[in-house]
Formats: sequence, structure tokens, C-alpha cells
Amino acid sequence: MAEQNRDWGYRRILGALSNLGYHIARGTVANILKQHGIEPAPERKRKTTWKEFLNRHWELIVAADFFTIEAWTRKGLQRFMVLFFIELSTRKVEIAGIAPAANGLWMSQIARNLTAADDRILSGKRYLIHDRDPLFTTEFLNILADTGVKSVRLPPHSPNLNAYAERFVRSIKESCLERMILFGEGSLRKGIREFVTHYHAERNHQGLGNRLIIPDETHAGNSGTIRCRERLGGMLNYYYRQAA
Repeated sequence: MAEQNRDWGYRRILGALSNLGYHIARGTVANILKQHGIEPAPERKRKTTWKEFLNRHWELIVAADFFTIEAWTRKGLQRFMVLFFIELSTRKVEIAGIAPAANGLWMSQIARNLTAADDRILSGKRYLIHDRDPLFTTEFLNILADTGVKSVRLPPHSPNLNAYAERFVRSIKESCLERMILFGEGSLRKGIREFVTHYHAERNHQGLGNRLIIPDETHAGNSGTIRCRERLGGMLNYYYRQAA
């Protein structure tokens, strides 16, 4: 009860226990909390766990992260930086930028692009969680803050706190990019574009009850000829029933 209700003091816990038929002394509650390392209510309610923060603001949070991928170019093997955003509640992803080199000016332009239209992924959101990469510059965060999006910087070396973004990186690399020989930026962009389309409308997500993020209602039902939609030469396949 104390862990789930941070503002409950000893008396409030005693009252809740009495509703369940348990009648114990205040000192017993204090001793039990002390034995389990749980602070009294005044100290406890000042702190919020990461899980509590996510649960309270689930619909309002977007995560951002980078990943790198290499492609063959005229200059040889070249590394590209990819910046993406993921909406935690729906798992929708938006690729914000792809570049062989990233800097503050590039990030500022991306921030302006993301806040210029109402249909972008940050529309209606309040929090952006991200790591401590220096590319998340003060100017970038200030542009977002002007539209009401607050920066939540993660502690150092804590990829588990940005698990949904990390899982997307694993998915796109293992299922697509690391299985391809990429020739140039155009090839990379096409591979990412095809995977993101597949990710949203054709890939079942276990974290969403094995559902599609954006289901196609025209393919619903148990009748009709079964078809296969192939992407990237059959690397990404989707099976559906053709509408009668």
C-alpha cells in the first residue's frame, strides 16, 4: 500500500488495513515500513519512480533516440546517423532525419520541422524522453519547449529507461537493415521507409496484444483469397485476405 500510494501516512494505511479486517498498531506499520526500507510519507511522496512517471503520463510521452548504420558510397563505407521519435502509447514511429553527419544546426532544423505542423508526432505531447547525447542541444530543446514539450533527460548509462526506443532499433536492424547491402543514402532511405511502413501496418506487435499499429479494415474478415505483400524483395512479408 505504501509503495502504490506515496502520500499515505501511517494512519491512512491503518484505515485501509481495517477495511480488510486487519487491526494493528501504528508502531507496527512504522516498523514494517522501516524493515523494508520504505520512508515515511513526507519523504516518500516527494519521489516518483520511473514506472509511476510513465503510467501517469503514458499518452503524453514521446521518446527520441539515434542509431547508426553503414552504407557503401563513392567514398567507401560511410556511417549514417538516423534520428527517430516513438510514441510510447501507440508505438508509432517517425523518422526525423538521416544524415552522414549531424550537428546543432541539423537538430534545430529538425525541431522546427517537428513543431511546424499539427500532424507530427510531437503534436499534443508534453514530454520528450531522451539520453544525454550532446546533439540534443539547448536550442533544440528550447524550440520544443516553446510548443509545450518538456525535456526529460535520462540518467547516464540507462538504456533500459528508454526501452521502447531501444526495441525499435533492434527491430529495424535485425529484421531489415543488417540483412541488406546498402549502396548509398538513397538505398538506406528506401530500406528505412519500407520497414517503417511495414512496422506500422503489417507487423504484429507483441507489446500491443499482437495487434497491428494501424490495421487495414479492408482486409478484415475470414473470407477472400489469401495474398502476400512483399517488401524489399520478400524480406518483409505481410499476409492478408483480398477483399471480395
